Amino acid sequence: MKSQSQALAFFIFLKNLFWLLAYPIAMFKKLCLVFFLLPFAGGWVHAQFVREYRVAAKEGIEKVSLNFSTYKSQTKVKRNAGIDPVSIHGHLLQANILPDFRSSIVKNAVNASLVHKNIESDNLGKSITTKLFSTSNGFDHSWDVGLASGYAYNLEFNLGMGTADFDLAQLAISTLKIKSASADVSIHNSSTTSKLIGMDTLLVTLNMGIVDLSQAQQVQAKKVIIEVNYGEINLNYGLGQTSKAQVIAAVGGGTIYLKLPPDSNPVKIRLKTTPLCRTSVPDHLRAIGEDIFVTKGYAASDPRLLEFILDVGVGALTIE
Repeated sequence: MKSQSQALAFFIFLKNLFWLLAYPIAMFKKLCLVFFLLPFAGGWVHAQFVREYRVAAKEGIEKVSLNFSTYKSQTKVKRNAGIDPVSIHGHLLQANILPDFRSSIVKNAVNASLVHKNIESDNLGKSITTKLFSTSNGFDHSWDVGLASGYAYNLEFNLGMGTADFDLAQLAISTLKIKSASADVSIHNSSTTSKLIGMDTLLVTLNMGIVDLSQAQQVQAKKVIIEVNYGEINLNYGLGQTSKAQVIAAVGGGTIYLKLPPDSNPVKIRLKTTPLCRTSVPDHLRAIGEDIFVTKGYAASDPRLLEFILDVGVGALTIE
C-alpha cells in the first residue's frame, strides 16, 4: 500500500509539473502573437482619415482660383483624368484638425479654398529644428490636388512645412504662388506637350528649403521670382525660351545653380553677390558691364530674350 501511495503521489506531482510547464509555454505563444501583430496594430493606432473635396464640372466655367493652405504635409499637384476643375484627396493623421473647404461659382469663374490649420501653431524655429534633426522623412498629412485641362488657373499655396511636387503637364496656369516656412518644392512638366497658355507669374518664397525648377522652358513663365532665405535654388533652362522672360532668384544663405541654354540663345545675366559668395561663370559668356554677362546670341530686342537676376549673400553661385 505504501508503494502504491508513493506511486500515486509521484504521478500527481508529474501531472502538476506538466501543467506548470505548459502554462508559461502557452503564455509565451500568446506573447509572440502579440509582438507579431504590434506593427499592424500600430497602423490601426495611427490610422489616417481620408477626406475628399471637389468642384464639379459645369458648363461655362473658364477660370479657376484655388487658395490652398496646409501644414506639415506632402502635397502633390497634377492634372487629373476627369473634367472636374478641382478634386482634392487627403490623408490626415489627426481627425480633430479637419480642413475647411469652400467653393463658389460666379458667372464663368470658380473660387475655391482649402484651409488646414495647425492648432499647435508651430513657429519657424520649431519647423527648422524639426527639419534639421528629425529622423523621419514622413509628414503628418498628404494631399493630392487634381486639376483639369480646359480651365485657366490662378493658384496660391501656403504649405507651412513639408514637401511639394507640382507637375504642370497639360495644365493652363496663368499664376502660381507658393509660400512656405520650410519645404522642398519641385516644379516640372512631365509631358512634352506644349502648355495651353504661357504662365504669367511664378512666385516662390521659402524661409528654408529647396526649389527645383526643372524643364523650366516648358513652364514658359514670363516672370519668375524665387526667394529662399536659407537653402538652394536649381534652375534648368537648358532648352531656352520661346518667349521673353525675366527670372529673379535670391538666396540669403545657400546656393543657386543655373543651367543655361545653348550659347546661340539670347540670354542676359546680372549678378549680385558678396565676398562671402563663391561664383562660377563659364568662359563663353561675354561681360558687358560690372557683373553683367551675355551669351553670343544676345540681342536686347530679341523677343525670346531670357534675363536673369541672381542674388546670393553667403554661399555659392554656379552657372553652366
